[in-house]
Order: sequence, then structure tokens, then C-alpha cells
Amino acid sequence: MPVRLRPVADNEVASLVASIRDGYALSMVNDAGMGEEEARTKAERDFAMLVREGRPVAGQQLFIIEETETSERVGRVWLGERFPGERIGFLYDIEIEGRFRGRGLGREAMLLVEQEARRRGFVEIRLNVFGGNETARSLYRSLRYVEFAIGMRKRLS
Repeated sequence: MPVRLRPVADNEVASLVASIRDGYALSMVNDAGMGEEEARTKAERDFAMLVREGRPVAGQQLFIIEETETSERVGRVWLGERFPGERIGFLYDIEIEGRFRGRGLGREAMLLVEQEARRRGFVEIRLNVFGGNETARSLYRSLRYVEFAIGMRKRLS
């Protein structure tokens, strides 16, 4: 199933941003050991730097990943500048909807993200992935992404 990236329409922005923010908070609870309130507060604080008046700030771009022939939505992407003025892109979010997973669409979407990053003049893409998300980590490694900072912890009772 070939896919493409379509810029998010104005009427889709608010719900997409909310969904990404909520997913980020949930990931911090599930994969980073944060409490729900702490994760929600951090998500709000992080998003306050990236979203103003309900819209991503300049340098940020939201996309819908859709099936090429039918235009059916299969996922989403958030690509932008992490450090304005640098030629480094940052992949804030990528998700393939559950019913479409396991079909190679994440790989295809990542290749499209790389094309978009090149088009925007980026010479590198960075991203964060939680350590427990082995499926994503494996995909990124297979696409020659290199881990360069790894956090570790040990809970003491």
C-alpha cells in the first residue's frame, strides 16, 4: 500500500495537536515511569514551546500519512526545527494507526519524512524514542539512525 504525506488542513490541526500531546503524555507514563499528573504537566510545558494559539509555530509542519489511491488516513507526522536557524530537522511525532501496523508503512513514511527534510534543507534528522519502544528503535536502526544519547535508571526500593 503506497502512502504519501499530506499537510494537515486547518480544520484538522486542533484535534491532531491534542492527540499528539495526549499520546506523548501517555508514553511518558507507560515508558518513562512518570505519574499521570507529572506527564500531563510536562506535555503541556513542552507543547507550549511548539504550539501558539492552537497552531504549531513557524518551522513546524504536521502531516497526515495517507494511502495514495484512496486518501485513507493511516497515520501522522510532526516534523520541524528543534533549534531554529540550524539545518537539523526534528521528528517530534510519527504514528501509524494500529490497524495499519505491521505492513511496512512506518518504514515508507520515514523515507517520505527524509525526503521532506531534504526538501526543507535539513542535513540531519533527530528524534527521541523511549527505550521500551523496541519496535520503533528497530525500525530507526534499520534505516541507519544512530543512538547518540541513552538515559538509564534503576529504581531503588
